[in-house]
Amino acid sequence: MSQPTPLKPKPRRALLWQEAAPAPRRRIITPWLLRQTALCCVLALLTVCYAGPLQQDATTVLAVKRELPVYCVEREDNVITVSFDASWGGDQTLRILDLLDEYNAKATFFLVGIWVDKYPELVKEIAARGHEIGNHSDSHPEMSKLSKEQIIRELDGCSDKIEALTGQRPTSFRPPYGDYDNEVVTVARSEGYEVVQWSIDSLDWKNKGVDDLIRRATKNVQKGDIILFHNDSKYILDALPTILKTYQQQGFTMIPAREILLEGEATIDVQGKQHPVASAE
Repeated sequence: MSQPTPLKPKPRRALLWQEAAPAPRRRIITPWLLRQTALCCVLALLTVCYAGPLQQDATTVLAVKRELPVYCVEREDNVITVSFDASWGGDQTLRILDLLDEYNAKATFFLVGIWVDKYPELVKEIAARGHEIGNHSDSHPEMSKLSKEQIIRELDGCSDKIEALTGQRPTSFRPPYGDYDNEVVTVARSEGYEVVQWSIDSLDWKNKGVDDLIRRATKNVQKGDIILFHNDSKYILDALPTILKTYQQQGFTMIPAREILLEGEATIDVQGKQHPVASAE
């Protein structure tokens, strides 16, 4: 009896899900996705910048106190300070002194040591007429770029020259270009100077004309203001009579910086205004 022929297995059909499986799709990068990615990167960077310091010592996290010069002074009386920076020329200085005499004004002249070397007789004349002579450095550098030792040399170099000519040592200091940092202010004060800037800038060095100079120097002047001029600016002699007359008409008395500064304990606010410390009751 013959054996039955074995049946061949039927081929298995592919599963439906295999047959229907789609081909892999390419990821499309849209502008929206790019913006979101960029935003995440920025947030991550900011997190590092702000959270990073929290891992450091507390002393490095706290903000460093800003040491400020005096820009103006809280005063009850109607006084202001007219100041002149003298760094280069001197031809107009005697006429400026005559105009100050004419309007009964006492000013502060901030002199650079190299100017003192060049015009010793003018230095003596400024002092003889009762004006204050302030220190404006010895060589007119950017003070914030100097070391402590260099700052002291600039201060001493100028003051030594002024004292030798007038017998008086400056007690006010104005950094060239108005440039300072904490070290400049603290070193100057430790050497016996108050650092004096200005609250009204005439911008006379820009030489924009007499009317512009008068307007800038006389607009919104308040008691305790310190006004900046330069002894060699182009229009100073033409504008100064009107400026000084206007101050008088506004009821101001013009006194040197050393006299407008407050005596005793005082504070300086974030805008550089010097205030008296209220006495405890």
